[in-house]
Amino acid sequence: MMEFALFRLPDGRAWLGEGPFTALAAVPAAGGAFYINDFDLKDPAPWKVPARLHEISPASLAEVVHLNGSQQPQIHWEKPATEWFKMAFRRIRREVLSKRLEKMVPVLTESGTLTAGDPRRLLQAVMQAPANMWGYAHVQESGGFLGATPELLFTVKDRTLETMALAGTAKPGNQEAFLTDVKEIEEHEIVVRYLTQQLQALGAVSRAERTLCETAGLVHFQSKLSVQLAAAADPAQLVPLLHPTPAVGCLPRDKESLEKLREYRQQLQVPGFFGAPFGFAEAGGTTHIVVSIRGLCWKGDEVRLPSGCGIVGGSAFDHEWRELRLKREAVLRLLALQS
Repeated sequence: MMEFALFRLPDGRAWLGEGPFTALAAVPAAGGAFYINDFDLKDPAPWKVPARLHEISPASLAEVVHLNGSQQPQIHWEKPATEWFKMAFRRIRREVLSKRLEKMVPVLTESGTLTAGDPRRLLQAVMQAPANMWGYAHVQESGGFLGATPELLFTVKDRTLETMALAGTAKPGNQEAFLTDVKEIEEHEIVVRYLTQQLQALGAVSRAERTLCETAGLVHFQSKLSVQLAAAADPAQLVPLLHPTPAVGCLPRDKESLEKLREYRQQLQVPGFFGAPFGFAEAGGTTHIVVSIRGLCWKGDEVRLPSGCGIVGGSAFDHEWRELRLKREAVLRLLALQS
């Protein structure tokens, strides 16, 4: 199979589409299409309709993707350098303290070399991810990306839109301190406020109380939001309305701040898939778009594992550096690359 895309819902339902794909600017009325774009939304036709679409299970995955006989990948990881990230952190924090920025998310990428096995084998772990995560993958002949994300950009069906703020991170077992951590709460509420402001133009916004979301070895603050849409909404228009949220981007989300964000991502060589929207439109009219975090990408024998952290006024470098490591370790455990 030369090219395919995969999307798995938290309830376990999953679809795999085989290429070649037909690219469209809008979601087809019949559904059955994947939304695949990069962080900067450069693709004007991001809806990809596969030549063949399969609804799959963990048991049928190996047969559909032809994984039989392939081995779990072995990857030699290089220790990430601090220099460029530390410089980005200091510059962003200076902008935050001077009130020119409220928040920005730089990304550190750890590099590795594939020494044996097939990265496509990791799809089995994606299919078996925890029940509060969405699985995603786009694989081509020379490389691809995959992962399982806890972050939903939105689900829309008829005139109901559901989304979430997912920001603030800690290790499990330290919940009491986390619940009162001013920096983590501030980081979370920035995202809630942004989503509420963006969504108010579409209809009445309802917010559930802030709760804890524990998944794949990490704990986050989570606030679910829903909107009763005043009119039917085109998912293709909803993506740029919400993406990038301050959970993976910046605030304010003006032209100048977004340009700085892009500059930092380029300097830090962040893979285009990371933080980008990815999704699937079901045949029944429901469209799901998630935020592509908790994943990795590869090209040839080069493997890259990104992680990001939100910098606000209360951020400290050592704390953020530790959070980045925790997030990468969570991905490795999730994909059964680390015990």
